[in-house]
Amino acid sequence: MSAPHFKGKLGRFAAITSIAALSLSGLAACSSDDASAEPAKAGDTITYWASNQGSSVSQDEKILGESIKRFTAETGIKVELEVVPWADLYNRILTAVSSGEGPDVLNIGNTWATTLQASGAFVPWEGEALEAVGGGDKFVPAALETGGAAGQAPTSLPLYSMAYGLYYNTKMFDEAGIDKAPATWDEFVADAKKLTKDTDGDNKIDQYGFALAGQRVANNAHSAFILGMQNGGELYTQDGKPDFTNDGVVAGINDWIQLMGEDKVVSKSNAEINDGSVLPGELVDGNAAMFFDQAPGKSFKSADFEDYAMAPIPLKNADASGLEATQSLVAGINVSVFENSDNKDAAIKFVNHLVSVDEQKKLNAAYTSLPSVSEAFEDPAFDDAESQAKKKILAENAAPMPLYPTEGQMESLVGEAIGKLFARIAQGDDVSEDDVRKALEDAQKQMPAS
Repeated sequence: MSAPHFKGKLGRFAAITSIAALSLSGLAACSSDDASAEPAKAGDTITYWASNQGSSVSQDEKILGESIKRFTAETGIKVELEVVPWADLYNRILTAVSSGEGPDVLNIGNTWATTLQASGAFVPWEGEALEAVGGGDKFVPAALETGGAAGQAPTSLPLYSMAYGLYYNTKMFDEAGIDKAPATWDEFVADAKKLTKDTDGDNKIDQYGFALAGQRVANNAHSAFILGMQNGGELYTQDGKPDFTNDGVVAGINDWIQLMGEDKVVSKSNAEINDGSVLPGELVDGNAAMFFDQAPGKSFKSADFEDYAMAPIPLKNADASGLEATQSLVAGINVSVFENSDNKDAAIKFVNHLVSVDEQKKLNAAYTSLPSVSEAFEDPAFDDAESQAKKKILAENAAPMPLYPTEGQMESLVGEAIGKLFARIAQGDDVSEDDVRKALEDAQKQMPAS
């Protein structure tokens, strides 16, 4: 599946292959002196760091534990699993790269792929390694593009595919007389205001139109990317230089910030939230009517909650096209193998298991995400309305996060800057568009020039 609106943009990335990865500068690249891996055999043990995909770590341990049992039964290879919370995963990976002491296999957010690729610490998926997992043609093209910089062999493979959407409480919409999801940003803000109210007559707002995780760095950076594009701005120039302060990016982030500020449709308590997994509970409990997310269905399912629906993120302009029609990044989770693994052959066999058609169906069904393998992606199990909507978004209205080695640092700096702006609003400050621009200027000064 391709993203036709963005082919020109993706083509520009192919020429940018020599950018220094500042967030990994000075780190020792982990590489193996022996290019050939020992053949995997029964009794081998590998370690696997998995990202927290479920509604809880224990749910992940159950889902992945069952997958690991199937793998061990087939190969005799044992897998020691650790589920790492998202708040810790990136720093854990950087520490592992620096020390040379990491797992054999690990999950990464696909937006980190190019940054981590520049470290030289991970197996490139080419030649025999790529053949061992079935070749590149088995993957959905848009998902495989997230595996690293254009023009280079990917160092991660897509495992779970996702797209952002607007999730909303259908019962709250009905009670407010709103008969459809908002399609434009103005409609979205108007609906959010209508849904923000005092429901118990104590003169205090107890229901808000929208919920967000104000201290969740990645979500803030993703919102900057999506809303910046909708306003005609990109986070990098065409020649790979950080460009956080252009008018489009500033306007998009200001739209995001003012949901809590001028619009007053987000509770100030949301400024303290650093875990996006709590947001589905806001809908379940009736504290908020809408939020943006990638795959919250697992949380709704565990809460036995059915009064929700999903729609694309509203556009700034109804007739938007090209980059301004962006409604999501090409989101998802990738899987990598450390180059210095002592069990590289066994690790690659485990990756082959994870990206097999049968496991792709099982794991993505459990996580309410979409498969990254084409054959599994077309399975009828993913023909429900939400999955079909996500397929359309990924095909027509999504682009990868910037494919530059400094992307990881950009996410950290921009996401943290937005978090500080939310904190100021929560403390009673008025935050203007000029304040947004100044915060982004400060963030950009900490980035390399190219």
